[in-house]
Order: sequence, then structure tokens, then C-alpha cells
Amino acid sequence: MDIKFRKLIEPTAEIAECFSTWENDPNLIPFVRPNKDKAALETREVVTVKELEERLEHHQIYLIYIEDQVVGEMDFQVDPKHLFKKETGTAWLGIILGEETARGKGIGYLSLQYLEEQIKLQGLKRIELGVFEFNKQAIRLYEKLGYKEIATIENFTYWQEKMWPDIRMEKYV
Repeated sequence: MDIKFRKLIEPTAEIAECFSTWENDPNLIPFVRPNKDKAALETREVVTVKELEERLEHHQIYLIYIEDQVVGEMDFQVDPKHLFKKETGTAWLGIILGEETARGKGIGYLSLQYLEEQIKLQGLKRIELGVFEFNKQAIRLYEKLGYKEIATIENFTYWQEKMWPDIRMEKYV
């Protein structure tokens, strides 16, 4: 399997369409964004090229490819206000394996290793992330890569008729 990572420099309509598909997939929404209630969980929004350009002002985005098909994205931003531990020089990361064909094959593991290298190249020493408590597969992946739990934020996201905590994890690189 030929896996490649490419930094997003100039968003295209095709890339925006991929982001829209993933961010509006009812099976992915509970895992990729916090939802304050059922209405928020059911909200759908189209991702545009302009929105991706705006994201690039604060995020470094990398596309994940299998062969020549984009199957996901990962990104990081530096010192965002939502960090639990306000430590200067911290990268906040996110990852979406948007295409089902990319899941369960170790691509998340390889992708995160690549992203960690990019973060180190920026001179950053710490990574923080949030993962919803019900996302056991992601929690196992982060633990396997050396992330440690630092906090639990109760009643953070709505899914399956109830509120769930957000687990905050960190890793020094």
C-alpha cells in the first residue's frame, strides 16, 4: 500500500468537497467535532475553498493519500486558546481518516508519526489533543504512540442521547 502525505498549500474544489463529505458524514461527526446537543449533531455545513484558505491561516494541514486517492487529513495549530495546559510552544492536533477504506490498516499510526515529525521540525516540544471518551479506538492509538491523559472535561459533547467527556492527552516530543 502506497501511503503519502502532502502539505495543503492551495485548496481546490476537489479537496474542499472531500472535507465536506468527511465533516458531514453522520458516522464521523460524533468523532470529529464537539456537539452541544442533538441539533448541533444534526447540523451540516459545506466546506468551501475559501474556508480552507482561512483554516490555513491558523492550521498546518496535511492530506493523507493511499495510492493517488486522498483518504484523510491531519492538521495542527500552535498555542490555540482551547489548550487545557497553557504551555507555550504546544501543537494541538487533529486527524480524520475520512474514507472507510483507510481505517483499521495502521494508517492513523503512520499519519500521526509523520505529523509529530512535522511538529518537531517546527521546533515545538509538546503536543496536546482532545478525544471523546467513547472513541476507544483513538484512545488506544494515542496511548500506543505515548500520549498520556492529563484531564477530563465533563459534559463536553452530545452523542447517543447523552453528554460525554473529552479526554485531554499530551506528549512531549
